[in-house]
Amino acid sequence: MKHRQSLFRAALLLALGLAGTNAQAQVRAKAPAKPKAKPAAPAPTPGSPAVDPQMQQFVTSLMQKMTLEEKIGQLNLVSVGFDVTGPVVSQNVDANIKKGLVGAVLNTFTPVAARKLQQQAIQDTRLHIPLILGYDVIHGHRTIFPIPLGLAASWDLDAMERSARIAAAEASADGLNWVYSPMVDIARDPRWGRVAEGAGEDPYLGSRIAEAMVRGFQGPTNDMTKPETVMACLKHFALYGAAEAGRDYNTTDMSRQRMYNEYLPPYRAAVRAGVGSVMASFNDINGIPATANKWLLTDLLRKQWSFQGFVSTDYTGIPELTAHGMGDEKKVSELALNAGVDMDMVGEVFLRQLATNLKEGTVTQAAIDQACRRVLEAKYKLGLFTDPYRGVTEERAKATEMKPAYIADARDITRRTLVLLKNDKQTLPLKNTVNVAVVGPLADRSRDMIGNWSGAGDGKQAISILQGIKNVGGAGVHVTYAQGANVTDDQQMIQRLNAHGGELNIDTRSAETMIAEAVQAAQGSDVVVAVVGESQGMTGEAASRADIGLPGRQLDLLKALKATGKPLVVVLVNGRPLTLPWEDQHADAILETWFGGTQAGNAVADALFGVYNPSGKLTMTFPRAVGQIPIYYNHKSTGRPYAGVLLDKYKSRYLDIPNDPLYPFGYGLSYTTFTYGKPTVSQASISPGQDLEVTVTVQNTGQYDGTEIAQCYLRDMVGSSTRPVQELKGFQKITLKKGESRQLTFHLAANDLKFYNDNLQFVSEPGEFQVMTGGNSRDVQMTSFTLTK
Repeated sequence: MKHRQSLFRAALLLALGLAGTNAQAQVRAKAPAKPKAKPAAPAPTPGSPAVDPQMQQFVTSLMQKMTLEEKIGQLNLVSVGFDVTGPVVSQNVDANIKKGLVGAVLNTFTPVAARKLQQQAIQDTRLHIPLILGYDVIHGHRTIFPIPLGLAASWDLDAMERSARIAAAEASADGLNWVYSPMVDIARDPRWGRVAEGAGEDPYLGSRIAEAMVRGFQGPTNDMTKPETVMACLKHFALYGAAEAGRDYNTTDMSRQRMYNEYLPPYRAAVRAGVGSVMASFNDINGIPATANKWLLTDLLRKQWSFQGFVSTDYTGIPELTAHGMGDEKKVSELALNAGVDMDMVGEVFLRQLATNLKEGTVTQAAIDQACRRVLEAKYKLGLFTDPYRGVTEERAKATEMKPAYIADARDITRRTLVLLKNDKQTLPLKNTVNVAVVGPLADRSRDMIGNWSGAGDGKQAISILQGIKNVGGAGVHVTYAQGANVTDDQQMIQRLNAHGGELNIDTRSAETMIAEAVQAAQGSDVVVAVVGESQGMTGEAASRADIGLPGRQLDLLKALKATGKPLVVVLVNGRPLTLPWEDQHADAILETWFGGTQAGNAVADALFGVYNPSGKLTMTFPRAVGQIPIYYNHKSTGRPYAGVLLDKYKSRYLDIPNDPLYPFGYGLSYTTFTYGKPTVSQASISPGQDLEVTVTVQNTGQYDGTEIAQCYLRDMVGSSTRPVQELKGFQKITLKKGESRQLTFHLAANDLKFYNDNLQFVSEPGEFQVMTGGNSRDVQMTSFTLTK
């Protein structure tokens, strides 16, 4: 390996004209132009990004040798392999790589595949420039963790960073060096399928999670030359989660003030954390699609936020500008480059049109050079010019993927994401001598456990919930299983999902026969565990749903099971908040488990039998009905706020259901109970720029040891612009033994009181502020303080 690396370095230096032709000493004499191992450095400070003169010299020297065609080739990202998320498949990939017309490749992995591609790039091209190899590593690579919405429910930043670090280790061992994660889109509409890929509705929590994921992928110092790191790709920039009607790829329209206060913070947090690349979103933003939006990609991202990495489109984002109505292929090529796009994912529009654009004067050579430079700098930061293979071998891959330690981590992390939504009469935890009927279309579905966008994960290696109950329950637990229903009986949906990898196995028996079988199993049991929800194909990209209740005959199954009189435990498997009014009223216990990953079944069973006490909290509001959407905790007040008075007609309310959600943001129960004292503040008034401390005592008043996520919210009572009724400003995850109490202190910095006003100035304004603490956004106690002039 070292010998091949030396040959590669020498060949590259010769191609650049940086080495002599006679002696090895002459090559060494020119060595400053090649990249060297550099000491770890902190991430650049926003506004004053660090400059690496060695990288700049190297890239400048390389670009001086490149033809226009080779520069444009670096901007071309092609797809190979089996994952196709658009209507276009890349053609002539091998031939284009050898011509120097490909800068990056997505959708393939394994050491053998990675080596083949890199060999073509460094052995068969004139300048031997290596490729970036990317893949959708969203919530694990080989070892699969819960979907990101589930990970967020842990409120455990260390656990989330650990999951990304494991994913980076496995992905890099498989030949990858670039991952399309984290997705940090704020989402308040659960009809949108891609809520599964994000952290939920809150900008503060979303920002902290974005930072943790970037650290996990790129390492704590952003030294991506290290072999177990990968370059992260922030997505989808921007505002994708606000697509109208919750329909994927749809239009987004909002004020700049709302953008800056509510939707942009997680993107900016990832940029501050040093994320190496950004992916433009599909949606248009106030009339200009993100892929052609110069204000977004240049004025905001680069000038205001000082982002120094490269920008890629999403899959065929540039040709789709024509469908948006932005012009023909030549026109959209010009628009995308001038907006700030550096890499064209699969569309190959740059490859076909940029030379013509340059000739006609609609783009400049400087713009092409700048895009090429950014791509080459990314390759430098990844260490590809020193070792294009990054130490990838089949032996390393086998030794890395799904290590026993990673499997143990997956089980531990998955348990932290489980949210107990209801537990009447202490139905849970189950005893280890129980006779349990396990029913439901998702009880024995290992493929669905790993969810959508599950990378290189193998559903056959995942533990189903039925198997987990058997594993954890042991010999003392008698298990009877019946499927009870199909996940859906909609033939059009079945056909549509299976055409795109839905892998639905549909039982052809009648619904009545299947329900009767489940009822019989329930009648012979002590307790019923019904595993219901969505299949993995019903959430994710291009998987929006207008009705977000349980699909198919699953609710009929639950009603029949309830009629047996047996205690009914509902275990939810899903990728979005669902509407569950009947379930909430009639089930004895409800456990939200998301798509839990490789160890889902064991982790869920740990919670059901009390091996683990659930501690997860929702990061996205669960509505009572679809008609409430969008519904989120940090909404504004109105001039006629509804206070719950039934006959108070002329208020902002519904006639048929309450305003409030079924389960609020931050909500989640435990097998124990926690009591909060009244919060106190360190000062009754503070001056601008001054910090404040909020103190509250939390006590475990139940019969089990447990973990609680204490939350701190703020409300600015009077402002020059209307302010939200609550904003999360801090949280602490603590474990208390039964009877134990602890005093917690939340630190409110001066910036926590600021917001972007109507002039987009980041300000705090004098007046009263309320501080609220509690176990969720609804059940809080409050105090107040004043910010003076």
